[in-house]
Amino acid sequence: MTRASSIPGHAELVGQAPHLQTHPQPDEHGKPVNIRRPSTPSALSAWMDLSCIAAVVPGGSMPPALNGIAFQAWSDPPTDANGWEALAQRSLVAEPAFAAPKGLTAAAGVVIQESDGRIWMVCPTNQFAGYAVTFPKGRTDGKSLQAAALTEAIEESGRRVRLLRHLIDVKRTQTYTRYYLAERVGGTPSAMGWESQCVMLAPHSEIAALHLARPDILVVRSLELKIATPSGPGPSRKQRLHRPCSVWG
Repeated sequence: MTRASSIPGHAELVGQAPHLQTHPQPDEHGKPVNIRRPSTPSALSAWMDLSCIAAVVPGGSMPPALNGIAFQAWSDPPTDANGWEALAQRSLVAEPAFAAPKGLTAAAGVVIQESDGRIWMVCPTNQFAGYAVTFPKGRTDGKSLQAAALTEAIEESGRRVRLLRHLIDVKRTQTYTRYYLAERVGGTPSAMGWESQCVMLAPHSEIAALHLARPDILVVRSLELKIATPSGPGPSRKQRLHRPCSVWG
């Protein structure tokens, strides 16, 4: 199993002294955000290695493209709720009724899967809410669930995505979050917003090494069930069986 201390994206690397960095993106009030324990990027070669976790930090280097889709910052994303709703309407996915339990706020998130089977994840800045690694998610703030999911993808991971299907609804500490399976269609993770200090791309074989919180483990299990369903989108069995990766460039 991969040691947590050797995972790109984690600050606790052997021999690395913590040092303060300022996130290139300001917060929602226009103020600078200091990263107390910056994450560590992987080698560029990791993005092409299906067996390893690849990681990029804010403003970091990325290959020109992956799986035929260029990494390029989204130049004209929607700027208000109406714009996000209009974008969501272009590719609505079927979904069951949603009702947040009493005391929990409605939220939406995305599980973005590459065509090679790897999964995109984010490292919240300064491990916000205690999460070292998680999926892009956030409260709806008046938007529809699908519009909110699209918003969180770009804000937390720098990627433009297309929703593919409903995945699972999960109770979290303060929210009831609907997750969608999605595919990347544009953007670049190096343009992640201030809420993330690292974006990672992980093969299924390495996800267990990330020590996810229980709600995210439920999301991963739901994804595995969807992949096992013949009618659901997902990688082939051969793509899912990667060798463990314990040495990082």
